[in-house]
Amino acid sequence: MKNRRPNILWYCTDQQRFDTIAALGNEYVQTATLDALVETGVSFTHTYCQSPICTPSRSSFMTGLYPTRVHNTRNGNDTLDNHPPLISRLIADAGYDCGMVGKFHLLSSGNRTEPRLDDGFSFWKFSHAPRDDWQQGHDYADWVREQGGDLDKMRKSEDQVSPHLHQTHWATNRAIEFIDQQRNPDQPWMVNINVYDPHPPFVPPKEYAQRFNPNDMPGPYFRDSDLAQQAKLADCDFQGDVQTPDGHQAKKCQALYYAMIAQIDDQFARLLAHLDETGQRKDTVIIFTSDHGETLGDHGLMQKGCRFYEGLVRVPLIISWPGHFQQNLRADGLVELLDMSATLLDIAGVELPDYFQGQSLLPILKGQTKAGKFREAVRSEYFDALDPQFTGGSGTFATMYRDSRYKLVIYHNKELGELYDLKKDPWEFNDLWDDPQSQQVKNELIYKSFNHHVVNTTDMGSERIAPM
Repeated sequence: MKNRRPNILWYCTDQQRFDTIAALGNEYVQTATLDALVETGVSFTHTYCQSPICTPSRSSFMTGLYPTRVHNTRNGNDTLDNHPPLISRLIADAGYDCGMVGKFHLLSSGNRTEPRLDDGFSFWKFSHAPRDDWQQGHDYADWVREQGGDLDKMRKSEDQVSPHLHQTHWATNRAIEFIDQQRNPDQPWMVNINVYDPHPPFVPPKEYAQRFNPNDMPGPYFRDSDLAQQAKLADCDFQGDVQTPDGHQAKKCQALYYAMIAQIDDQFARLLAHLDETGQRKDTVIIFTSDHGETLGDHGLMQKGCRFYEGLVRVPLIISWPGHFQQNLRADGLVELLDMSATLLDIAGVELPDYFQGQSLLPILKGQTKAGKFREAVRSEYFDALDPQFTGGSGTFATMYRDSRYKLVIYHNKELGELYDLKKDPWEFNDLWDDPQSQQVKNELIYKSFNHHVVNTTDMGSERIAPM
């Protein structure tokens, strides 16, 4: 046991913004468990997802490649062909027993449960969403029925789904089940827990919703000028309509969103308490993150789609292993979720494959490298092919390139773009794309963004075997 590699508890929420943790500056949330994790770990405060929607983001961090490079760029896809090994497969091949609980979403779960890939998980308990829409293979819905519950009926009730039958509670139970079935003290384990909250619809159990008064909420980051800005971008895909905060009932949505996070925090506490009770906490690396964020009324937008505002593409990432990693450290350097993937492999003792596009954060975690600078820039993508079978898609192709000061967004086939000076304008109200004084900066960023794309996302094809 002394030289054994650590266990890994990897907790991934769905659609959780970076600014939803009390210890990191949000006085309106209730996150006692996450606050304690912040104190015992390293918080990477400028972590960016590689796509603002689920499947491309998840396929990216599960393979270590940008979405365009892994050829999985939108939700609703049927297959994922010719992909490199998933990081869970690499970790399993390195000797870990791996379990997955909840949502995975590398393939579509529309009209079917998600097909398995060669994922390396010996334990698989699936729940794409807390509904009962699938004929078979939805472990969570089956469990609710076994407990005498009716998901459809509860979801339509005033009280919503009760906490003891909620997906977050079920996910905790299944993760504990996986941990408790470990019988080989010399074999490390990894469990990847994927709850559906705080994904819309914003429907927490009533007892959690009652904790948060909409009138006490700060409301979204919004100015009247946002309406004109979003009108310019109206032909670029987005799930929700553009409305004022009142039109979106944004404070109410914010209160419900925070209620869902409070329930996550309570269930996360159950998991960590179980590790303490079984004496495994000291041997377990804890990782908390999310696949992407949520606009939550910012700039007149609700939900997600083809935009790259901070609330949508910046996510929490906290890594804790007291006694081995630094504690109570805010690492402010730019980080991608690909780097979390590389770190997982590094922790598990897996050598990074040559193709891997993430960089391990282990030197920061161990205090060997300064935390203020990691990447020169980060990238996020939205490439959605227009399909006449389905409504909502307009064939938008867009990328974000963000360095330590500026954020450049290009809507590639729309002759549109956005440019923000995040040092002066951290919540992206003043678009400098057409500002005469900012054209040199814009052109330099376009050049850097293009180079980043060519070098990091171009698939060079088959292996070279001769000089000609």
